[in-house]
Amino acid sequence: MSRRRKIYEGKAKVLFEGPEPGTLVQYFKDDATAFNNKKHGVITGKGVLNNRISEYLMMRLAEVGIPTHFVRRLNMREQLIKELEIIPIEVVIRNIAAGSFTKRFGMAEGTALPRSIVEYYYKNDELEDPMVSEEHVTAFGWATPQELDDILSLSLRVNDFLTGLFLGVGVRLIDFKIEFGRLYQDDQVRVVLADEISPDSCRLWDLKTNDKLDKDRFRRDLGGVAEAYQEIARRLGILLDTGPTDPKGSTTLQ
Repeated sequence: MSRRRKIYEGKAKVLFEGPEPGTLVQYFKDDATAFNNKKHGVITGKGVLNNRISEYLMMRLAEVGIPTHFVRRLNMREQLIKELEIIPIEVVIRNIAAGSFTKRFGMAEGTALPRSIVEYYYKNDELEDPMVSEEHVTAFGWATPQELDDILSLSLRVNDFLTGLFLGVGVRLIDFKIEFGRLYQDDQVRVVLADEISPDSCRLWDLKTNDKLDKDRFRRDLGGVAEAYQEIARRLGILLDTGPTDPKGSTTLQ
């Protein structure tokens, strides 16, 4: 792990000061959490896999014009990112009914939605990340109306691209969570994609079998968590034959 000064530590990542102004080092942990940190475990090798998967997806998104905070991967667990002012909103894009959505609307899991639905959640652990409306976001000054328009536009573009990318490797993108931040550069401010994109933040189902290849395997005690993450990396073509393994399995604490 980096010896640099720690800036912030979250559930699955740690941010350290970067080697040059305007940068940070993002370190991926093996920790796994669910249900607002009520369930905690350690999945050997998860941080390595998420680092590689997020690197790959961020680079592919940049190729189609999506601005991101990603600069380059530094090693197995760390990547260099641009320092942002994080907008305190989690954006969830849903294509298929799953998770809490099915309980809220009384829908069967796996039901195709009439169109992609975008939801906003206020990033606040103490309040358990409550769902909010566009009115809340702008009224409380978390983002301006123009920033919110940019966030919505970028979110839908990310969804369109990732849906096609995953379908190409036999995976259905059910839903996912992304975050954004303000990048201050050359006297300008723009909204860019932040955080990570990985099986920690996406629901990914096998296209033929509907097998879950994401963190739901941890949430629901299905087992094979590390193997599912490895399978996503393998299908994306970024897992070496001697890639990370989980010889001891995952450890769950409640």
